[in-house]
Amino acid sequence: MTDHLTARRTHGFTESVIRAMTRLATEHGAINLAQGFPNFPAPEVVKEAARRAIADDVNQYAITWGARRLRVALAAKYATWYGMDVDPEREITVTCGATEAMASVLLATVDPGDEVIVLEPYYENYGPDAVLCGAQPVFVPLAPAGPIDLDRLAAAFSPRTRAIIVNTPNNPTGRVLSSDELAAIAALCRRFDALAITDEIYEHIVYEGTHRPLATFPEMRERTVTVSGASKTFSVTGWRVGTIVAPAALTDAVRKVHDFLTVGAPAPLQEGVAAGLEQLGPAFYHELAASYRRRRDLLVGGLQAAGFACAPPQGAYYVLADFSALSEEADDAFARRLTAEVGVAPVPGSSFYSRPELGRRLVRFAFCKTDDVLHEAVTRLGALRARLGTDRRPSPS
Repeated sequence: MTDHLTARRTHGFTESVIRAMTRLATEHGAINLAQGFPNFPAPEVVKEAARRAIADDVNQYAITWGARRLRVALAAKYATWYGMDVDPEREITVTCGATEAMASVLLATVDPGDEVIVLEPYYENYGPDAVLCGAQPVFVPLAPAGPIDLDRLAAAFSPRTRAIIVNTPNNPTGRVLSSDELAAIAALCRRFDALAITDEIYEHIVYEGTHRPLATFPEMRERTVTVSGASKTFSVTGWRVGTIVAPAALTDAVRKVHDFLTVGAPAPLQEGVAAGLEQLGPAFYHELAASYRRRRDLLVGGLQAAGFACAPPQGAYYVLADFSALSEEADDAFARRLTAEVGVAPVPGSSFYSRPELGRRLVRFAFCKTDDVLHEAVTRLGALRARLGTDRRPSPS
């Protein structure tokens, strides 16, 4: 029974392409602009609080759904930033990263046979998460620029739609959905009695527009599950501290799934995140976005000069770039050769699409790196045509 279930639920899955490109970058000594982890320090107040917690023997299980100090700090953050009244006892769950948060939410709320709408391109876990629930993912295009095709989105909803996954700021496109787009999504959720499951992990990394949680729209608080975490805001991707804000009834179900999946997030690291939320003020968040804007402009300029077609993202820290002018290779072959021969590792674009052919001319670069690393990456990309040859290479037949 177990073997049969495993084979059925994971059929068609591939290894994480992002993590595979990290290994390839290490093998070739390439600059890793594939996996989205910063190479610069976390805020000192966050690290010091975690160190102090370890020294004070906060080293055993925290409450399964999160240390109270962190839940209270999160509730205060949502009130301050978004005017949301969140109950830290009944509406917040702390998880082992936003990735586990998304899986826990879907497993708790989606049944076999349901449909889950996913805007694509999408973070590579969303489709498999839906499949693991026995649900059918329904994919709707989200262009890197220009508004969502709301007619096409509306046509994707049906009586079988249980939820839509909304990621803004978006990975990999960098799109920040507008209030009008979010209002339209909210209206469809109300019309079809569907949940909105939002991934807002990049909420504080915004360059154009404004981040507004979908839960703040009329009649959406009771039908929205908000996923976020500390990884990107505090540059602690290895700490695996994610968060879920949901109505109490949904939280009860989510906590049961989370408990059996991972028991709880690391106790001393929760103390570090709580300290960051308590002590870091507006200046920190302003500088976070400003520093990423500078890095964005540096990498986008280098990519464009090297022959890639790309636009500056509105948020998050990725650039989705079209390499059609440089090579006729498939995205995976081009990404491997860029890593091995030029020394800069991206992610093949097809890993963000339901059908690989949709991303065959694209690669994604992450710019969550120090300026010196990005300058070196730009220098290497500047020699791209010379290293790869001036002619556009076709894909192997």
